[in-house]
Amino acid sequence: MRLLLIEDNDPIAQMIAGGLREVGYIVEVADNGSVGYNAARASSYAAILLDIMLPGMDGWEICERLRAQGNSTPILMLSARDAVPERVRGLELGADDYLPKPFDFTELRARVKSLVRRDRIYKAPIIRLDDLEIDTIKRRVTRAGLELLLTPHEYTLLVALASHEGQVFTRDIIRETVWLDEDSYSNTVDVRIASLRRKLDYDYPVKLIQTVHRIGYTLKRPHEERK
Repeated sequence: MRLLLIEDNDPIAQMIAGGLREVGYIVEVADNGSVGYNAARASSYAAILLDIMLPGMDGWEICERLRAQGNSTPILMLSARDAVPERVRGLELGADDYLPKPFDFTELRARVKSLVRRDRIYKAPIIRLDDLEIDTIKRRVTRAGLELLLTPHEYTLLVALASHEGQVFTRDIIRETVWLDEDSYSNTVDVRIASLRRKLDYDYPVKLIQTVHRIGYTLKRPHEERK
């Protein structure tokens, strides 16, 4: 079972990686935030152990970017910052758990085991919202049983929105972290959203894609729309 540890403090990284390897995990270590982020995007891991203060790209940004792309790999944040606002920020950005330093290794091992087990139980290849169904293995999208033919950009955007139901995505986040295209224009997002809406919502009384004025877009279930 492969884990990714993103930690720039070498003694701490060696202690964590060595201990987890002793109990059977395969641990890859990245000592730079940008390197770790690219590794998380390029490969599949059972869990990511993520320090916050990192060179290249900090843990907050790594977590936010991965979640915006629809990456649901369990993330355990590790940090010397133990203040409640820090823990809350990590969880709000999409981390699954938060462990302050210094910590007992047995607790770390127990939390990793719990995250991996929970992910295996609840992670599903099918995303469903109302009559919308996304098969992420076959990359097939249907609404009310009818298949929707989406472009790669539309599909990636829809999966990101559906995986983070109710979360607002700004245009910049969509360009930079969902499509990984920092050079495109903001109105490109609006054009593609309009195209996705025509396919997803036009022929249906319940509209799933919502515009948040002057901020961006979100996807909500029908009962949230009517609140």
